[in-house]
Amino acid sequence: MKRRSFMHSMGSVSLAHLSGLGCASRSASSTSIDALFRSDNPQLLGLAKRVMEKCVLDKVREPTPPLERTWIAPGGPHYLGQWIWDTMFVVDLMSLMPEKKGVIRDVFHNYWDFQDRWNQTAPDYARDMITVAIKTEPQEQRQFSQIPILAWGLERVYQRSGDKKLVRQCIGRLEKWHDWYWRERDLHNNGLITVGAYTGKLQHARWETFDYECNMDDLQMTPHPYRKGPDEGPWYGDICVPGNNAYLIMGERSLIRLARLAGDEAMAKRRQAHVDKGVEGMRKYLWDEEAGTFLSAKRDTLEKIPVATIGSWIPLTAGVPTQAMANRMAEVLSTPAWQTPLPLPTVDRTDPRWKSNAFWRGDVWPSTNYQIASGLAAYGHNDLAAKIADKTVSNALKHGLSEHYDSISGKPLGVPDYSMASTILTMMLDGLTDKHRLSLRD
Repeated sequence: MKRRSFMHSMGSVSLAHLSGLGCASRSASSTSIDALFRSDNPQLLGLAKRVMEKCVLDKVREPTPPLERTWIAPGGPHYLGQWIWDTMFVVDLMSLMPEKKGVIRDVFHNYWDFQDRWNQTAPDYARDMITVAIKTEPQEQRQFSQIPILAWGLERVYQRSGDKKLVRQCIGRLEKWHDWYWRERDLHNNGLITVGAYTGKLQHARWETFDYECNMDDLQMTPHPYRKGPDEGPWYGDICVPGNNAYLIMGERSLIRLARLAGDEAMAKRRQAHVDKGVEGMRKYLWDEEAGTFLSAKRDTLEKIPVATIGSWIPLTAGVPTQAMANRMAEVLSTPAWQTPLPLPTVDRTDPRWKSNAFWRGDVWPSTNYQIASGLAAYGHNDLAAKIADKTVSNALKHGLSEHYDSISGKPLGVPDYSMASTILTMMLDGLTDKHRLSLRD
């Protein structure tokens, strides 16, 4: 279909609240939640209970056009739809409850339903995209994607629930989405992906990742460097950011393991080739020894952008750095530039644009803290991981569960009880904390 036809067709919570929850979630009784966790600290049990009730179960919604199945809302009155990034942290914890297996299958199926609707009018190069958020009607359909974390979320669900049927239903669709990502974002076939949006709007491309990061202040939209034609538009950003690159590699690693679980060694081999190219590209073009981390780079010239942001550390989670690189990253993360009273700020504190409460420009997000701490622990830096995780939990006990926080005062910012605040519980369940001990009951 011609591009023009395609475009036309797309038309704060206190500690007292934590200890005094009086009503059960409509999705499960308090008793079932109480039976999930074990800790010697009643405050942590209260925190876990609130996470499950308010950040997980309270986010389930009945079918709402165009979503024909049960779906997950992130939280707050303005986020009306099912996102990619936010949702995976919710289903990870929801899979602790066997009776939610059907809900989780519905949630994943919503993405495949979107693929089918999208493909009805999408040109070949755009086929199999999954949107950043399946927005409820009458909102406009989003024509860009988001952090490629779905395969990671599926693997987490399988690890908790053992739902092989869900895996078999999803892996083929996930591979198609990953192929779209490499095809439409790795424009020079060098293992580095950029951001973009089929609307050509700059902010839409930024929304494909950590949207207000300082490394994208000079982002520009351009046409495809090689594909020509009258229907082409400025749909591709000119900066490659380490965060999305690392998430795609992390997702590919999950997809490899899931493919092998399903007995599809050919798929695993196909995906491994992408992992190898992506890791090589990040190490060769984005690693900066002086900065001690991965930096963004201009898509066409590979000139590095000299500012470290929170996305610079996501490669730890994806297993991208060598051990020597990871050691250097841990060294830099231990400095005052990153060890704010509540770590980790979303930009280096020495950057002139840093502000402790600024959106992706100095604030702190539980979800990125969780994943970076996971990466540090995987490379043997358990003490630093625990320092980050424990401070994140302590701050939630003091200030409640929220979308993000001030990196100096720790005060909550954004939406209370936001879905991604669920990662405050996940970091304890994953054994990343030292001071705050909570685990699943046997």
